[in-house]
Amino acid sequence: MFKHVIVRRPGRSLIEGITSANLGKPDYNRALQQHDGYIDTLKNRGVKVKILEAEEQFPDAVFVEDTAVLTERCAIITNPGALSRQGEEITIKEALKEFYTNMETITAPGTLEGGDVMRVGDHFYVGLSDRTNEDGFRQFAGILNKYRYTASTVKLEKFLHLKTGLAYLENNNLLVAGEFVEHEEFKKFKRIIIDETEGYAANCIWVNDAVLVPMGYPKTRAAISKAGYNVIEVDVSEFRKLDGGLSCLSLRF
Repeated sequence: MFKHVIVRRPGRSLIEGITSANLGKPDYNRALQQHDGYIDTLKNRGVKVKILEAEEQFPDAVFVEDTAVLTERCAIITNPGALSRQGEEITIKEALKEFYTNMETITAPGTLEGGDVMRVGDHFYVGLSDRTNEDGFRQFAGILNKYRYTASTVKLEKFLHLKTGLAYLENNNLLVAGEFVEHEEFKKFKRIIIDETEGYAANCIWVNDAVLVPMGYPKTRAAISKAGYNVIEVDVSEFRKLDGGLSCLSLRF
């Protein structure tokens, strides 16, 4: 169960964020409203939400998940693979000092982004992507081993991040989409296959016995409900314009 969540308010520079979505620029005011709704939903799940101020020099800083990986035993500060995002991790590290004494750091030439890391129990799957490289993984795996965790890699072919197409919902249930539907590594899970017309909805998050699902994907909502979960829809359409999803917008621990 999660007790804490960290989010960062979107800055006005959000409209200049990195994207491959071809959905147009996000509407800043609407993004703020959606971010408010996201925070309220998390609070309703019984967590304490720490809200960090916007960082205008980093258009993508609202996507805090990429800047750290948090466990019960340590916090691992990442080194983002996108050059324009390097530096976002500095204030995240400062914010995490309130919660952690054991803090580790991924350093260059290694890169690692939290969106490429999916935890299942004490094991961490790490996507090798344009944002996370082999050196970043080696450093990450070494740190995890120090704290009695394990890790393995998954090579990405199409997705931006590992969790673009995967979401672990606890109890051996795994949302899978796109290139991961037939991936051998994930056939051992009880898979909930996301319809190809709703691929974006694979990025859901489990928060204290409920699953947050992006609004507007009825097939995904129905599939998760059928698996026995309480499903809560959250509108994050403005963040989708920047390739961002539900998990990207928070650090949960």
